Amino acid sequence: LALHDGFDVRTGKYVGARTGNPASFATFDDLFAAFETQVRHVLDIKIRGNALIEAVYADAMPAPFLSVITSDCIAKGMDYNEGGARYNTTYIQGVGIGTVTDALAALRAQVFDGGVSMTELVAALDADFEGSEPLRQRLLNRSPKWGNDDAAADEVMQRAFGAFVDAIDGRPNGRGGTYGVDMLPTTCHVYFGGLTGATPDGRRATTPLSEGISPVQGADRLGPTAVLRSAAKMDQARTCGTLLNMKVNPGLIAGEEGIAQLSGLVRTYFGLGGHHIQFNVVSIDTLREAQADPDAHRDLIVRVAGYSDYFCDLSRELQDEIIARTEHEAL
Repeated sequence: LALHDGFDVRTGKYVGARTGNPASFATFDDLFAAFETQVRHVLDIKIRGNALIEAVYADAMPAPFLSVITSDCIAKGMDYNEGGARYNTTYIQGVGIGTVTDALAALRAQVFDGGVSMTELVAALDADFEGSEPLRQRLLNRSPKWGNDDAAADEVMQRAFGAFVDAIDGRPNGRGGTYGVDMLPTTCHVYFGGLTGATPDGRRATTPLSEGISPVQGADRLGPTAVLRSAAKMDQARTCGTLLNMKVNPGLIAGEEGIAQLSGLVRTYFGLGGHHIQFNVVSIDTLREAQADPDAHRDLIVRVAGYSDYFCDLSRELQDEIIARTEHEAL
């Protein structure tokens, strides 16, 4: 929306704030101010919509069983949906922080510092890079990527994350509580990606966004410790939860030494301020074999997001997204 003055190319309607022609932005700070305005605009709409839904639930959709087992509802004589619970926080999920970070970092590196025309880039995005493959490759391979302990990308992540949290944190909800943020959107990054056009990090339209607080699939190229150092720069204490996925080759954690290395990796991340990390210990070759011959791999279980599932029961889009995640081969 910040690149189209609030106009949604997919629906053909103005749904965002009018933040100006992006070609008029003289600096990256101008662009980021427009992005921040759009974030607040969309979240204001979201919270107003939530208020209507919460009012309907409080008035017409009681939850007696949930109220009975939730602290303070009986003492207050109030249903859970009316605000009878002791804690009434509402959380809004943040989706695609890796994609947002890499998109903004690419705009700064290639447009404001690299000489690419904003008009040319927006036109390429609107055409899903049709006829603009050299530009797409430049965005993919010559721009900072979050997950590589890259100061330029990590600083953009911190600014984008801060804008999101600041627009939500502490705002009142309809049950007497306040709003906060979660960064653990499980698999909705695939669905939302299917509704999102091409992005300035080189991602094509309708493909998955980054999942959880993980880097963009395949963008983390400097090993797992670099991923952890980037992820730990997010102030995770400002969230009610984060979700970091990592895929490692089975040979990497073979034997007691491998297990000790993995343990050290987890402890290091938590020592840096990380709150959550989970692993897929499986090779890309095995996943591709399972796609080709699912009957021979019915027992293959993978960590998807905040849950595990049989790989062969997942949609093709979700299988491809898991395959696209970086396979780390060295700790």
